[in-house]
Amino acid sequence: MTIKRLVLIVSTLIAIGLATLSLVSSWQKPQFQSRLELYQTNIALQAQAWQPEGADNLGGIRKAILEDQPLQSATKQYQEAKESVQTNLDKVQNQLTQLRSQSKIVPPPKPLPQDSLDTGTSPELKLQQLRQSLYQQQKLLAELDLNLGILQAQQGQPDAALKTWSEVQNLVETDNPPISTEFLETAAALSGIWSNPPRILPDAQQLIQRNLDGWFRYTALIQLYQLQQRQEPLLAVKAEQQEAATQAVLRLTLIGTIPFLAALIGTFLLIFLFIQLLLKGKESLIAQNGDLVWSTPWDAETIIQVFVVGFFFMGQVFVPLLLSVLPIPRPITDVRLQAVSVLISYFLVAAGALSVLYLSIKKYFPLPRLWFKFQLRDYWFLWGLGGYCAALPIVVVVSLINQKLWQGQGGSNPLLQLALESQDFVALGIFFSTAAIAAPLFEEMLFRGFLLPSLTRYLPVWGSILASSLLFAIAHLSLSEVLPLTALGIVLGVVYTRSRNLLAPMLLHSLWNSGTLLSLFLLGNGN
Repeated sequence: MTIKRLVLIVSTLIAIGLATLSLVSSWQKPQFQSRLELYQTNIALQAQAWQPEGADNLGGIRKAILEDQPLQSATKQYQEAKESVQTNLDKVQNQLTQLRSQSKIVPPPKPLPQDSLDTGTSPELKLQQLRQSLYQQQKLLAELDLNLGILQAQQGQPDAALKTWSEVQNLVETDNPPISTEFLETAAALSGIWSNPPRILPDAQQLIQRNLDGWFRYTALIQLYQLQQRQEPLLAVKAEQQEAATQAVLRLTLIGTIPFLAALIGTFLLIFLFIQLLLKGKESLIAQNGDLVWSTPWDAETIIQVFVVGFFFMGQVFVPLLLSVLPIPRPITDVRLQAVSVLISYFLVAAGALSVLYLSIKKYFPLPRLWFKFQLRDYWFLWGLGGYCAALPIVVVVSLINQKLWQGQGGSNPLLQLALESQDFVALGIFFSTAAIAAPLFEEMLFRGFLLPSLTRYLPVWGSILASSLLFAIAHLSLSEVLPLTALGIVLGVVYTRSRNLLAPMLLHSLWNSGTLLSLFLLGNGN
């Protein structure tokens, strides 16, 4: 055995171990999907206040866009979110208890700004990270209770609302480190204006405006102004609510209509392809090139070398280590700097991985036919667009099953959260460059351009599609994303093997990421 092969074996084992630890660690983190659903719920609540001029003529449109029972649906959503956060909170508290029982470390008085649980850190740092995670989970739970109480009050359940708001007080009293007492004060203000008889605190208006958003703020302010019999601010806030409701309806229309139409087209397309496959067999569109393998001049050692050294170590070790030694203030709080940091990190990882790929296969140049094929004069555009439409219903169904499986756990891509909460157009433009341009170019070159064809040396084409799709999903290091990304990877693989043109999966990948970012921007802006 050569030294190179020995080093590669050891590196592969290390990479597998680190990837496994990252996946296990992601299991303890909440899914991004849970926060996304709350954002959409908030916009739906805001939209239900929409009362357009000529409402009789627009009644059909309003009914098509808005739910029949938005308050009940939102209450259910918030209760499920609360249960999920409480589960995460209990886990963090148990971990804190275990860590404190194993150590005599004195906990620091304030939480750290980061929220990442690194299994390789010292007990002191891990304790700080757990305390920060505890702080964030308790803060989120308090916010959920404030909003949930308003939903209950608006449905004629004042006793349930008062009980929900009282839980904020219990949370503040037991919290260590303490979250802002403004949550307690806001809960007291809400309890007062929905009590019988009502009790209006002197600073109720300021607390509501600072600590509530969207429909919840408008609803609480309207209740307050009605009790105070202040007609001028009441009319003003109702007019503001109507304007926000109109914008919310527009956002819901954009978020729902385009993906729905694409998914509908995709469903009919899948049915057509399935029927054509049954009738025409290997002459059908979906079967063309289905059994055509690539002529692969390199062996498994080269494949492993590219992915272990070029992709994993470059992304998880070399680039993070390089960035850690740069004189950059941390944590990065400015959203534009965060966006630039993500773009630079991604560019460095892509440049390093593609360099390893080039050096690994350089000796086999010129490559056999079909390798890394880019052909503008082709049907790649139709393959990419059709693949995007077909992927939507498939990934949606898989995602619904996946949510039931993980119950709000499993972590998510941190870029999604940044894009959701960022309303800076420059930052969003940079995020778009990363997700909709850089990611499709790099990931399709690596996973569909290199890995999938290379695997056809050892597996049939369908097996290579499955294997490359699974590795594509695992590479994102989030358990909750493995099934949906595997489904997306399969569609990408089918599109590539049938079109034999890398531009097709790149277009599909870009459309997918672009649609996701657009939805995130609309949801975040509406909240």
